[in-house]
Amino acid sequence: MYKILKAEKLADKIYLMDVEAKRIAKSCQPGQFIIAKMDDRGERIPLTICDYNREKGIITIVFQIVGASTEKMATLKEGDSFRDFTGPLGQASEFTGEDLEELKKKKMLFVAGGVGTAPVYPQVKWLHEHGIEADVIVGAKTKDLLILTEEMKEVAGNLYVTTDDGSYERKGMVTEVIKDLVQTQGKKYDVCVAIGPMIMMKFVSLLTKELQLPTIVSLNPIMVDGTGMCGACRVTVGSEVKFACVDGPEFDGHLVNFDEAMKRQQMYKTAEGKAVLKLREGDTHHGGCGQCE
Repeated sequence: MYKILKAEKLADKIYLMDVEAKRIAKSCQPGQFIIAKMDDRGERIPLTICDYNREKGIITIVFQIVGASTEKMATLKEGDSFRDFTGPLGQASEFTGEDLEELKKKKMLFVAGGVGTAPVYPQVKWLHEHGIEADVIVGAKTKDLLILTEEMKEVAGNLYVTTDDGSYERKGMVTEVIKDLVQTQGKKYDVCVAIGPMIMMKFVSLLTKELQLPTIVSLNPIMVDGTGMCGACRVTVGSEVKFACVDGPEFDGHLVNFDEAMKRQQMYKTAEGKAVLKLREGDTHHGGCGQCE
């Protein structure tokens, strides 16, 4: 059992939890995720690691209510426990394996949309702890849906916050802030990391491609099973079939076929849709074994 040490509501339908998971905290890296399961019959829920404390053995997760399982998870409180809490899973952010001296020469821009702020935070924090400052853009629909703003201020080189309705700082989409920084202010970046809703990552990638700015996206929103066995997160990257949970979740945003992935995500929600996808995709429908039922 994995004890919940802290349970907090951050915004409407968005919750944060600190969970005692010493083994995961000891080895996890930014970009990786865990799979939480509330009880023996509970659904497996993949969630990107928001933060970790190696000394105390604590993993921080942030989740949004999107269905019955996450709504039930939101009722858990301090002192309750998860039946299973598995990880770390997925590939760590690529920059964690780079030479630090070379990494310090790079200028990085992070773009977080909505709950995507949670997986962006540990990456920016990791860079900050290694003496590397990165610019961060955080976007949300309204001020009330912004999360981890104060925490992000402590680790970002420059933080730019924008809301769709203009209720906090800037008004507009994150793409408008990117244009302002690069085209108006003349800022130069070597790489952009964008994490948020699929539609946001699509339009960020379209813009950064025009700007010739290499971009990494995290496809954690399309993960379901988290092991590559269900095939839900099958995506085309360039000319190759990938699975977000085992090959990613981070990929080259300029190579991801977002339209295909979003359409597939909708089809996967129904039994008929799954059957159609299995027929079309054959042996590549599943990721882990290629043939599982």
